[in-house]
Amino acid sequence: MPKTVAALDFKSASLHVLRAVLHTSDTAALIQALDRRMQEAGAFYEDEPVVLDAQGLDQAPDWEKLADALRRHRLHPIGVRASESLLASAHQAGLAPLDLSASRSTESREGRAAPAASTPEPAAPADDGNAATETLVVRHPLRSGQRIYARGGDLIVMGMVSQGAEVIADGHIHVYGPLRGKAMAGARGNPHAMILTTQLDPELLAIAGVYRVVETRLPDTLHNRPAQVGLDGDTLRIRALQGSH
Repeated sequence: MPKTVAALDFKSASLHVLRAVLHTSDTAALIQALDRRMQEAGAFYEDEPVVLDAQGLDQAPDWEKLADALRRHRLHPIGVRASESLLASAHQAGLAPLDLSASRSTESREGRAAPAASTPEPAAPADDGNAATETLVVRHPLRSGQRIYARGGDLIVMGMVSQGAEVIADGHIHVYGPLRGKAMAGARGNPHAMILTTQLDPELLAIAGVYRVVETRLPDTLHNRPAQVGLDGDTLRIRALQGSH
């Protein structure tokens, strides 16, 4: 007899998701914060699955409005972490309860520009976040509107990152030229990732979800100089590289 092939199998999987930590049940405030975060981050979070973490709330926001706001930004809400009292309303909005307690937790840090701050979090046990598996090398300048993501490793750009361009890596970012756009290292929550460039003049810098929008010119000791960006605890630190003066 011919072997019967199953039309469907269920298998375990490791899923990387964003965890949007809600610090208020005020839906309008959450949506305003989300809009601001997405405007600052550009396309960094687009097309990512999102878990809404409402464990710190006593009241539920309007789940449907919040989910619709996420979708407008090309984010995909897939579930909720919340107390039992809030899960029924989330379920009615089509959001499943999710338990990420077995995963490595990377809290959203920075003075955290928005109540809906979100940080990549793996929904399954993983390594310590220090190792990058591959290096992506870009041997040409990046123009405004271009976006490069080194998934699972480091990124090296041999040239300028123009204003309006984005460079993203799960590991470190090295820019051998002017860094004038947005640079986001440790995109999957690696707090040990760094950004290094020979000429610093960015629009935005981020490490493991901790970010800084550079709205005014950096000090002369840093502006257009070789620099290193990393995390010091929960604070983003920028320092000139030795010999850059």
